[in-house]
Amino acid sequence: MKWRPARLSSPLSPLLPTTPLASPTLSVPSKLRNRIPSQMRRTFPAYILIVTLLILLFKAEVFPSQPAPVGSSSSAITRRSHLQKPLGSGSSSHHQSPQQAGDFPKKIWQTWKVDPYNFAKRDKNTARTWTSKNPGYRYEVLTDHNDLLYVESKYGSGPGGLDRPDIVEFYKTVTAQIIKADLLRYMIMYADGGVYADIDVEALKPAERFIPTRYNVTDIDMVIGVEIDQPEFKKHEILGGKCMSFCQWTFMCRPGLPVMLKLIENIMSWLEELAKQQNVSSVGEVELAFDEVISGTGPSAFTGAILEDMNSKRKGKGGQKITWDNTFHNLDESKLVERVLVLDVEKFAAGQGHSNSGNHDARGALVKHHYHASNWPSKHPRFKHPAYGEVERCNWDAECVRKWDEDVAQWDGLSEKQKKKILDRKQKEYELEMERLKKEKEQAEALERLGRAERERKKREEEERLRKKERMEEVYRKAVEEDKKKKNQQILLEAAGLGHKESTPPGPGFVAPAPLPGPGVFPPAL
Repeated sequence: MKWRPARLSSPLSPLLPTTPLASPTLSVPSKLRNRIPSQMRRTFPAYILIVTLLILLFKAEVFPSQPAPVGSSSSAITRRSHLQKPLGSGSSSHHQSPQQAGDFPKKIWQTWKVDPYNFAKRDKNTARTWTSKNPGYRYEVLTDHNDLLYVESKYGSGPGGLDRPDIVEFYKTVTAQIIKADLLRYMIMYADGGVYADIDVEALKPAERFIPTRYNVTDIDMVIGVEIDQPEFKKHEILGGKCMSFCQWTFMCRPGLPVMLKLIENIMSWLEELAKQQNVSSVGEVELAFDEVISGTGPSAFTGAILEDMNSKRKGKGGQKITWDNTFHNLDESKLVERVLVLDVEKFAAGQGHSNSGNHDARGALVKHHYHASNWPSKHPRFKHPAYGEVERCNWDAECVRKWDEDVAQWDGLSEKQKKKILDRKQKEYELEMERLKKEKEQAEALERLGRAERERKKREEEERLRKKERMEEVYRKAVEEDKKKKNQQILLEAAGLGHKESTPPGPGFVAPAPLPGPGVFPPAL
C-alpha cells in the first residue's frame, strides 16, 4: 500500500521536521501537496530565504545609514551627498574624503558686482550661453551684495556651516576686489562644487562635454585646462612666475576637495605675511602689484596648489615627481593625473595668440573668454618701463621679449640726453598709435551708425510693407463682406417674390424685331 502524507490543517505543523535553528520549516498547504513536484517542495524554504535576503539588501540601499557627525574621525561617504563636512579644526589635512561616485553637481556659478536682472547687455549675452546650453543645471550668481551672506552660511558655525569662523572673518577684512573674486570662487567650489565661470566667459559647448566620453566620471574629482604653456620663459625675471599655469576663469570640481581648502588657507597665510612685511594692521590695507596677485591668488597660486596636491597623492606610489615640463608641456590631448582631468589649452583658453592655443572656431574649444571684465590690472599695475612699457605686451613672442630685455638692459648705461631722445621718440610713437586707434574707433563707430541707419531704413520699409498689406487685406475683406451682403439680400428678395426673374429664352426659329429708329432717323425704303 502506497504511503500518503497526513492531511494537516495548517502548513506549519509541530509534526513537521524542524530546521537546525529549531524553527518550523515552511511548507505548502496539504491540498496543493500532490500538485507540486517533490523537488520544488524540497527547495521551497531556500526560495523564501533568498527572497528575504533580497528584501533586506533592498532596504539597506534605499535607507542608508547616516554619515558620521561633524568632528568624527571617520571618513564616512554617503551615497546621496557630495559634500563631506571638514573638521572644525581649521586644518585641511583633517578634511574627510570627497564623494567619489556619481556625476558632478549640476550647478553653474558666477560672481559679479550686480545680480542678473541688472547685468549689462554683454554680460547678459554671455550668461545666457550657460543657461541655454545647460538647461538641466542650476544657475546662480553671487554679487557684491550677497556674497558675505553665502560665506557666513557655508563657512560659519551655524546649522549646515563648516565651522570655520576664521575664514569668514578673513573674507570680511579683504578689500581688494580681485582677491575677493579669486577667494570666493575657491570657497564656492569647496562648499558646493559644480562649474565656475567668470562673468565674461561664453559657453561654446555644454558642460557635459568637459569630460571626454573615454573617461569614467567616477575616476575624476576636478576638470581644469591649460592657460599658459611657455616654460622657455621660466627664468625670466618678470614672466618666469606666470609662464606655466592652469586656467581658473573656468573649471569644474566636486565639493569638499582638500586642494580647494588648502588654496584658501594658503591665500590667508600669504596675505597675513604680506601685512606683516608692509607693517599694516590688517590684510585690507595691503598694497598689491599685478604679479603679486597672479602668484598669490590667481592662476599661479591655483597651479601651484594643484601640482602640490598631485605630488602629495603620488607620494608612496613611486614614479617621478609631477612637474609642468614632464607632464603638461605641449599637451595635445586631455590627461588624467591623480583624479584631476587636465584639458589641453584649446579647450578653455583658445584664441590667446600664444601657447598653441588655436582659435575659438576649432571643434575642441569649449568656452570663449572675452576679457571685458578683466580691468583689475588698472588697480594692480604691472611693471612698466618708462621707455619700453610692459613686457606682457609681447604676448609671449620670443623675439619681442628678447628685444625688450636688451633695450631695458642698455637703458641704465645711456646718458640723460640719450634717454630723453628715446623718451621723446617713444612719446611720439605713442601719440601716433593713439591717433591711429582713435581713427579706427571713429571708423568703427561710423560703420556702426551706417549699419544702424541701414537697419532702421529696412525696418521702416518692412513696417510700411506690412501696413500696405494690412490695408489691402482690409479692402479685400470689406469687398468680400459687401458682395456677401448683396447676395444675401438678393436671396431674400427672390424668396419674397420681389426679385428680378430671368425670362425664358426664346425657342428655335424666333426672329427678334428690329429696334425702333431713333429721332431723326428714317427707316430704309421697302
